This record gives sequence, structure tokens and C-alpha cells, in this order.
Amino acid sequence: MSRPTKWAVSFVAMAVVVVVSYQWLDRPIALFAHSELHGIRVFPLLTYIPEWMSTLSVLVFLVMGVRALIGRPLSRLEAVILLAGVSLAVAVAIKDQLKFAFGRTWPETWINNNPSLIQNGVYGFNPFHGGLSYASFPSGHTTAVCAVVSVLWVCYPRFRALYALIVAAVVVGLLGADFHFLSDIVAGGFLGFSTGWLTVLFWDIGEDRRPRVSPPKP
Repeated sequence: MSRPTKWAVSFVAMAVVVVVSYQWLDRPIALFAHSELHGIRVFPLLTYIPEWMSTLSVLVFLVMGVRALIGRPLSRLEAVILLAGVSLAVAVAIKDQLKFAFGRTWPETWINNNPSLIQNGVYGFNPFHGGLSYASFPSGHTTAVCAVVSVLWVCYPRFRALYALIVAAVVVGLLGADFHFLSDIVAGGFLGFSTGWLTVLFWDIGEDRRPRVSPPKP
């Protein structure tokens, strides 16, 4: 299949999983996490992984920017790290727009007495409502970690088992802490992986090629 076809098939599969999860899985999982896993500290700790990635991406951009200003070309590893940061920034921007567009309420009440499934029995989407109380879909944490991991997945495939473990840890943390519904996570994962994949394609990085970061020699 061509790249557009592969992406389209993946998008349809993601949409089907999201619908199935919304109808039959999201509420039972959230209720179980609230009643059986509430207070277990390891779950919230796992969700900090993407936040560390966001901080590192800013530092990487600053360092790479200084290197560019003094005229030093980037190595392959440095370029891949920079691309991961770019992927993260783009994915987060898209995620914010989607949160506004879908306006989904959260599993639990976190801030400003927001309506939620657990506290009020509120469950559903409120398109273009706006506000943090209506920003559960898609999951920002999953979007962020997948935006970074997807770049590494393509450029350094030998470590894919490690990447999968990192993503799985974040997903388990989000579900166990009842921070997100399963469908939020599925959509966020698709968004993050799509952004990372496209970022790599834009820069034409293959598994055995150096990134085009230095000007061609005459």
C-alpha cells in the first residue's frame, strides 16, 4: 500500500477503536480505576514521562540553535533529537485544537469543580465548548510521548521494544490514575505517531541515510 493509503487505513482503524471504546469500554475502565486503583501513587508518577520530554525538547532546541548559529552541522543523532522536539511541538499544537473541537469531559473532577463521569455522571462530547473542563480528548500525555517515540521508532528501529515499553508505561499510568478515558489515549497515540512519522518524511530520514541538515557541497 502507498503511504496515504496506509495512513487512511490506520485512521479508520483508530476511529473504529475510539467508537467501540466510547460505547463499551471507557466508562467501565474509569469506574474500575476509581474504585480499585485510586490512591496508588505509581500510576500518577508514570504520567510524568511526557512532561520530562517537553522540558528536554526546549533545552534541545536551544542547544541546537546555538550550534546552528556558529555554523556547526548536526550529526545524525542530533538531527533526530531535534526532529523529535519539532514533532512534539507540532503534535501539542494540533492536540490543543482538537481538544477545543471535541470538548470532552473528564473521567474525574480535577480543577474548578469540572463536570466528570465520577462526580456528576457527565459523559460525552461538547464540540467547541472550550475551557479546561472540556479537554479530555485526545490525551495530551499520549500525544506527546508518541510524537517523540515515533521519530525514534523510524530512525533507530533496533530499540523499538524500549519505545513500546515507554508508551505502555504512560498508558498504564493514565488509565490507572483515571486521568483519561481509553478512547482519549487511542486518539492521542494516533495523533502523536502520525505527527512523528510525517516529521521524519518531511526531513527525508531513512534508517541508513544521514539527515539533510548541512548545505550540499558544490
